Formats: sequence, C-alpha cells, structure tokens
Amino acid sequence: MSVNTSSVKEKSRIRIETCRDDFPVFRREVHGKPLAFLDNAASSQMPYPVMRSYTDYHSRYHSNVHRGVHLLSQEATDAMEASRETLRALINARSKKEIIFTSGTTDAINLVMQSYGRTYIGKGDEIIISTMEHHSNIVPWRMLCDEKKAVLKIIPVSDDGVLDLDAYASLFSERTRFVSIVHVSNTLGTINPVKKMTEIAHRYGVPVLVDGAQAVSHMEVNVQEIGCDFFATSGHKMYGPTGIGILYGREELLLKMPPWRGGGDMILSVSFDEVLFNDLPYKFEAGTPNISGAIGMGKAAEYITAIGYDTIYRKEQELLAYATDRLSGIDGVRIIGTAPEKSSVVSFVLDGIHPHDIGTILDLEGVAVRTGHHCTQPLMERLGLVATTRASMAMYSRKEEIDQLIDALHKAIDIFR
Repeated sequence: MSVNTSSVKEKSRIRIETCRDDFPVFRREVHGKPLAFLDNAASSQMPYPVMRSYTDYHSRYHSNVHRGVHLLSQEATDAMEASRETLRALINARSKKEIIFTSGTTDAINLVMQSYGRTYIGKGDEIIISTMEHHSNIVPWRMLCDEKKAVLKIIPVSDDGVLDLDAYASLFSERTRFVSIVHVSNTLGTINPVKKMTEIAHRYGVPVLVDGAQAVSHMEVNVQEIGCDFFATSGHKMYGPTGIGILYGREELLLKMPPWRGGGDMILSVSFDEVLFNDLPYKFEAGTPNISGAIGMGKAAEYITAIGYDTIYRKEQELLAYATDRLSGIDGVRIIGTAPEKSSVVSFVLDGIHPHDIGTILDLEGVAVRTGHHCTQPLMERLGLVATTRASMAMYSRKEEIDQLIDALHKAIDIFR
C-alpha cells in the first residue's frame, strides 16, 4: 500500500540521515554524557514540526471545536479534522468516520471492550488473546470475562517469541466471539502475522482488534489489507504527544455499537425523555477532546510520511542487526525474543546482574533504556523471567548510541562482578 499523501501538508521529503536534527532533546547531556535514548518503545521523542503545531494552536487559535461559529473555533475544528484525515490516510482506513480520537491505545481498547464487548459477549462466550499481550490488552478483557462469566483463551508463544498459529486456530469454537492481538510485541519486538490471524478469525465470523501501538512508527500499516475490524494506536509512540491516540473501527461495526461515554458533542439532541446520538465518529467522542494532541498526532503522521516507511524500516532493521550482534558478543548476555520477524527492539538479560541495577548504571553513562516486566507479566512468567533490560531504537537512532550502550554494559559488569 502506498500512503495517500494528498492531505499531507509536509510535501518535501525529510532525509533520515539528518532527521535527528529536528529533535531538540538530543542536544542535551545526561550526567555529563551525551544522551543515548534507547527507550523508544515506551515513548518516542518529538520533532520540531510537532512541537510547533502544538504551540501554534495554543498561541493563535485555541478554542473549542465543533461548537462555535467564530473564526478561532472554525480554525481549530478544521485543524483537528485535517489531522483525522491525515491519520485515516496513514493507516488506509476507508473513511474519516472510522477514525475515533481517544486518549491512547489503552483508551481505544477499553472503548471496544466497553461498547462492543459488553453488548455482544455473554456468559460462556470466548475471547482469544495471546501470551505476549501488553497489560492494556489483557486487563480489559479479563474484566469483561469476570463480569460476563466469559472465557479468556490464550495463544501460546514459543521460547524464541513466536506465536503458535496452529494452536491459535485450534482455540476457535462456536462460542468464540472476539480476538484481540498485538501487532508488534513491546517486549520481544516480534512482528505477528496479523493479516493471517485475522483471516483465520474471519473464517469463524469472529471480529479482530489489533493493538498497533508498537507498529505505526516502524512499518507501513494498511488496515484494509490486514482486514482487521479494529486497530488502536497512540500518538506518543509515533513522535507525537502523549494523551492522544486513535481507534480505527469498521463503519458497519461502529454503527451497531452503543456509545461508551455520554456528554457534549456526541449527541444530536437531548431531552429528559430521549437522547439522539451523533453520527460517526462523534458519537464516541464525548466532551472536549485533546485538540492540540490530535493536531500534533496528525503532524507526527505527516513527518513519518515525509521520511517514508521503506526508509524507516530499512534503517531500523540495520540498527536491530547491529545491536543484536554487539550484544551477542558480551559474555553472559542472553537475548530474549529471537523471532525471525522483529521490529527494532532488543530485550536481554545479563548473568548475575539484575536489570534494574543495569538500568541504573546505564543511566549514569547517559544511556536511557527500560528495565522491568514491560507490562507483560504473563509473558515474563512464560519465559521464566522477572525482568529484562530493553533497548528500543527509532528512526533517529544511531549506531554510536548502541556503542555507548555496550561500553556502559561493560562498566556494569566491572562493577557487579
């Protein structure tokens, strides 16, 4: 799929070799050392064009949307709706009606659980998720199963971090009502075959939600090609602001789903006797939205498009291979997650040193990584681990940062061994 860039304002291409200059955070030092930011799976950094869109909104046309005839309100509405169109094009949804602004991936998954799940899933029905899910794609479905007396079925994962598709296909029964799967594992980096998994589910007439929080910043996403019924992602994973995300939903399903929240802007008319709900996507957007966040997320999508997914993916795969090779050369390092299809994430453990201790030493050397269970406790239990150290790269990352990580790890070994 070629992303439709007709709505993208950032027409000029951005060279990935120099894009790092657009991210002011890399001008700072940490503990007197250059910042090596390798925690992009938690939150990526933000470029100047996104920051400027945020500042521009707040300094020039800060106003509520969809509710005013004055110029500032019209400008804010136009900017927010332009971002909706940009995000529609980014993931190739059919219509802007299918793009709902949320506070992030977690909020989007909860919207589907509360609206679709509570309406169409009942006692004895089954929901399928995988062992490698983030807590955000476990807890809502566990809550629904507890409330509805439904059954949660789990796709097993191999030692190298690959889902067992034969086992997945065997989980379906006449009671299966929903599948919710992660596109890219935040802990392992595994890229799951979500298109094939969706096709399997659809043979049984079962809708599929894809948690795309870790996908959109790294690779091209085409929801029509995947065939999924819902797709959720977050702005702060794709060089945008926190507190904003989108839910894609197939229009025919969204039309059948009741609103989750009630309030202003999601209605056509209100009386004490009757409420008529607004059209899509607004019936799911109660109250004043995160307007500047929505505008910033759209600008982040423009920035990604201006660089190009082929370029981003190619560079990040080079960084992944380099990091894997260099880490593998350290005695006592074991890489966790060795699937053949991976995004630019490397989790590892180091014999005799707790990940939290590693993270502390790395920070003193200017290296930002993530340590812990990464909100994937069931996966950690399956792999027999309590925690890992995770280095995650982005399009602006450099091999020199990986070298800085390796040097810092050797210092940690000298200290703790």
